Amino acid sequence: MAGANLLALIDDIATLLDDVAMMSKMAAKKTAGVLGDDLALNANQVQGVKPDREIPVVWAVAKGSFINKLILVPAALLISAFVPVLITVLLVLGGLYLCFEGAEKVLHRFLPHADSAEEADERLNNLADASIDLVQMEKDKIKGAIRTDFILSAEIVVITLGSLQGADLTTQILVLSGLSIAFTIGVYGLVAGIVKMDDLGLYLLRKSLTGGYNTAQRIAGRFLLTAAPILMKVLSFVGTIAMFLVGGGILTHSIPFLHHLAESVTQLVPQIALILSIIADGIAGLIAGTIIAFALAVFNKVRQ
Repeated sequence: MAGANLLALIDDIATLLDDVAMMSKMAAKKTAGVLGDDLALNANQVQGVKPDREIPVVWAVAKGSFINKLILVPAALLISAFVPVLITVLLVLGGLYLCFEGAEKVLHRFLPHADSAEEADERLNNLADASIDLVQMEKDKIKGAIRTDFILSAEIVVITLGSLQGADLTTQILVLSGLSIAFTIGVYGLVAGIVKMDDLGLYLLRKSLTGGYNTAQRIAGRFLLTAAPILMKVLSFVGTIAMFLVGGGILTHSIPFLHHLAESVTQLVPQIALILSIIADGIAGLIAGTIIAFALAVFNKVRQ
């Protein structure tokens, strides 16, 4: 009898872990856009920090991110348990925010502005100016990065929880906690690697020249120095596209009118229904984000 009970327990645990793995994979796909943006944004946050302080800053922000999720995960679970309908509302708001953020990046890229060069010059001047308190500047950067992470973490938690509707509480806790830890370690581990790519490239290049000419080190060093800025641009581009797809997907699946409209579009050519569905999500995200961005711009002008 005891053996049968043990086997039943093992079977239950195996079933639970299988459900957790399946739902974790599904939730990870839905949060891809936010994670891509989180990665690019946090790597950009470190710009303007001295090279020897980049890793300590990334570590400080990572610790802040863990604290953010320690607050957000229980809060989201409580909302799901007592006011489950609010999860859909928060999911739609998160989707709209994603679309707005993506549209703001696109508009900022194509509309005339002169902020980028001024910001870059200001960062260089701050590093060169002895009167600037670099310690305070670093603390301000960390606080700003943690605030941004709180917003992105909230989106990740809500999107993940939205994909777990219908699952039991144990599965929700395991998936949400496990993904929160994995995402934080993954994102900030990659951020640390990205911000140190150029330093590693420079080290290999110098070593190839001073420690005896080494062709492999020289090629690797040049590749890393060249790849670092390109990788940042690619991450930013992919993150923006993914924000429209994920945000638009949330809207088309959560709002009945948009859901029926997207379904009618995919039925036009059933052979490529999946591609049409992705395109429909992206277009919905782009339109929603652009409308919000222009509405906020008009509101700000009227208020001023």
